[in-house]
Amino acid sequence: MGAMNAAPTAPTPELTAFAHAIPKMELHCHLLGTVRKNTFIELAQRAKAPLTLEEIEAFYTRGEKPVGVLRVLRALDQWLLQTPADLERITYEYLQDAAAHNVRYAEFFWNPTGTVQCSGMSYAQAQQGILAGVAAAQKDCGIRGRLLPSIDREAPPEAAVQMVQWMLENRHDDVPGIGIDYRENERPPELFIEAYALARRNGLKTTAHASEFGLPWNNLQTAIETLKVDRVDHGYTVIDNPELAKRCADLGIVFTVVPTNSYYLRTLAPERWALDHPIRQMPAMGIRVHPNTDDPTLHHVNPTGAWTKMVSDFGFSTADLKDFMLNGIDAAWIDEGEKRALRTQWSMEFDALRHQIKS
Repeated sequence: MGAMNAAPTAPTPELTAFAHAIPKMELHCHLLGTVRKNTFIELAQRAKAPLTLEEIEAFYTRGEKPVGVLRVLRALDQWLLQTPADLERITYEYLQDAAAHNVRYAEFFWNPTGTVQCSGMSYAQAQQGILAGVAAAQKDCGIRGRLLPSIDREAPPEAAVQMVQWMLENRHDDVPGIGIDYRENERPPELFIEAYALARRNGLKTTAHASEFGLPWNNLQTAIETLKVDRVDHGYTVIDNPELAKRCADLGIVFTVVPTNSYYLRTLAPERWALDHPIRQMPAMGIRVHPNTDDPTLHHVNPTGAWTKMVSDFGFSTADLKDFMLNGIDAAWIDEGEKRALRTQWSMEFDALRHQIKS
């Protein structure tokens, strides 16, 4: 690992250009957290939503102590997304924006429970709309997008089982697995054992947001041992349990981490934030990480920024970024043949770009 105690620095133009140019994938991004501000305003005006422009501006402002993004996501479901065409549009725009940062492959989350409850669309119509956006973005921008329906953990566990059933009734290659998100407090993973078991029995892949909001490592342990997830989203408090960290390292399970995660920006002192952030410590414990944007337009971050921060904020080297890139390929829900091809191709590109900044 690089100089792990290096204090945060401003990213150099060279580092930013490098982070932009390297081939990337996104494995942890929420569709409703990618909506462009102008699109949000247009949808709000069309829906005559009870949101003032000031409120929308506030949604898209990220101050010193950022407000959580969950209420923005709820507002989208509650008022703004009304038709499959709306979902197609936001999917296309997200993938177009990601492709502009050399993201070539993206697995992104969407919560069907809220959309179906609020919009009057059926699951089948909504999935079709999103996949239409995926197909158009692949044709126009060359990026491959895949949808991960995600359990809303604030809803009853029965809704999670229903979501998996909807997926099984509308089975599609580009909908390879499930996640779970929204507020973790008081909604531990064991509530959702049945939904995860149903998904696994039917050959769907699984991931879970766990131990995110400073919550104890028990949730992560449950996700791995009881839900038997294929990868982990966040998982930061693993650093408080060296034994569990070692198990995760031995399993080779990949953690999709978010350099701009709001919880630590809110709770750590600004001058200590980058030094005390768990992301800085995880790789030293043998944990495989992969950086992601989570909610790019709300966190004011893009894929280039997320990768840049791993070096400028957390002190990793450009060589470490190659490991993170390979971790992502391993964690992606594609077959071994595709993984091998990507490892070879992306490593060659990465090394050539790295050679340029060194020469």
